[in-house]
Amino acid sequence: MRPTPHKALGAGALIVAAVAALVLPGTPATAGPATAAACTPAQVVTNGGFESGTSPWTTSSSTVITSRTGQTAHGGSSYAWLDGVGGTHTDTLGQSVTIPSGCGTATLSFWLHIDTAETTSSTAYDKLTAKLGGTTLATYSNLDKNTGYVKKSVDVSSFAGQTVNLSFTGTEDSSLQTSFVLDDIALDTSDGSTPPSTDPTRTPAAPSYTVNLSSDTSGTVWTGHESVTFTNASATALGEVYLRLWDNYHGSCDAMPVTVGNVTGGTAGALSVACTALRIDLPSPLAQGQSATLGFDLGITVPSGADRFGHDGAFSFVGNALPLLAVRDSAGWHLDPYTDNGESFYSLAADFKVTLDHPGSLLVPATGTSTDTPGSSGRTVTTATASKVRDFAWAAGPFTKVSGTSAAGVPVNVYSVSGISSSSAQSMLSTAKTAVDAHAARFGAYPYGELDAVIDNNYWFGGMEYPGFVLDLVSTTALTHEIGHQWWYGIVGDDEYTSPWLDEAFTDYSTDLALGKTGSNCWSSVSWASSAEKITNSMAYWDAHSSRYSTVVYGYGKCALHDLRRVLGDTAMAKLLKDYASAHWYGVSTTAEFKAAAQAATSTDLTSFWTQHRIEG
Repeated sequence: MRPTPHKALGAGALIVAAVAALVLPGTPATAGPATAAACTPAQVVTNGGFESGTSPWTTSSSTVITSRTGQTAHGGSSYAWLDGVGGTHTDTLGQSVTIPSGCGTATLSFWLHIDTAETTSSTAYDKLTAKLGGTTLATYSNLDKNTGYVKKSVDVSSFAGQTVNLSFTGTEDSSLQTSFVLDDIALDTSDGSTPPSTDPTRTPAAPSYTVNLSSDTSGTVWTGHESVTFTNASATALGEVYLRLWDNYHGSCDAMPVTVGNVTGGTAGALSVACTALRIDLPSPLAQGQSATLGFDLGITVPSGADRFGHDGAFSFVGNALPLLAVRDSAGWHLDPYTDNGESFYSLAADFKVTLDHPGSLLVPATGTSTDTPGSSGRTVTTATASKVRDFAWAAGPFTKVSGTSAAGVPVNVYSVSGISSSSAQSMLSTAKTAVDAHAARFGAYPYGELDAVIDNNYWFGGMEYPGFVLDLVSTTALTHEIGHQWWYGIVGDDEYTSPWLDEAFTDYSTDLALGKTGSNCWSSVSWASSAEKITNSMAYWDAHSSRYSTVVYGYGKCALHDLRRVLGDTAMAKLLKDYASAHWYGVSTTAEFKAAAQAATSTDLTSFWTQHRIEG
């Protein structure tokens, strides 16, 4: 998104920009950093996978922590094996843990395998007891035998601020062995929204969304059904997922613009993060490689306003309205707050089939490739399909449409609201055709079929990108920028809340190249507001310093990339970005990965370059 146009667009645009500057600093998203500061998520068990010897564990014997044959580890090669003797016996395992104060959630988890020679189905002869201090958390027995590992989780939030002994005690009676096998023990503390994880795999993976919606006569109210099939790519079982209902930011929890009901395939839990995150517990944990499907009824009410989710009179813009799966990775679940200063959106490449039933008088541009068929009673059914995209957006209204095809063969459509002249529409069509080919030549062929641009000079935010679909003012620079996002955010994904520079700075740099700008001497005018200000800061920082966001992330960010080009040379920089895009095609980019790729492209040590340009990560 370009928060405000870089070119003056007359008094109206200047007034909108001024209003935006007044509104943005007070957005609710500023609550996010305060929560994070109160609780630093941590995993407080040391050597929970037993791969680093026995320390700091204390055990009843040297054979408790082992890698010997007879049992297997859940992960790695070592595990804790209590009992399994077949006679009267007790084994213990323990370590001291400190559970920090200030965190709303503390959860003990471990993987447990129990096998037994006991044949009873009613008597617990052999037992394993888990304790924190003198408190018994859970007890298991030969009756809980299982063929593989099962993850156990216990809420220990009440122990916050205490240092206590975590212990496991296994006891056997006089005959018939029972083995209690433990691995990957963890005690995670968090603020209750993003539990930490040690697994870097991004999941749920390969989502496939099917959506059927019908609108009212104006195209501002949509109701119907959505389903999503997904796979757990992680070795860590998936017991729950989260749906992001982003556009509930535009309403309140008492009057939500996006509503979900009648969930199938899971149990709906509580809404959180200002009702923009809905937890859904799965019927049973989803193991690595297993798939599941959720379904739910969906209602969307588009509010008034020329916003990325809003309607400008008869013209509705429906961005970020479809519920999408949140991502879990090494940082846990990404449940960041909505920001209208930039973007919060982080999603994995997915397939969509979206059917939109609407009055025939409305044109409905949308992500993907669309076909229109007659519906009932003067209505039209628009069916849009899109592969490997991170989101889906559409608009509805009595637009004026002009179409063409770029020199490289990309179909381009420009939809204009009333008040946009035909010459402006044709100019934007020409810009779009040129821009999509220019970016494709540098970073790889455009893969999304057609490209739709919806033009309205009332957008306060300048422009906004979605896969194959952009919202924009009449502005050559802004439209070239939003189309550049098809590569930097769309094809090469990133966590837009944590690392906004990875899409905005890269897109502004790409825009300069497409428009023949070299960024000469642009770094010479850099002036930092504080030592904490960095190009790589997150949206949590920029929401608290919104007046500096565009200057640093867009301006300084693209200048840093121009400087990097001068260090590497034009040819090497062009190869770096094209190869980097190819390596992360439909994947996710991180600052660390880009820095590593840049360093690999030159014999010059870039350490001081990153420091000078305040690029950290």
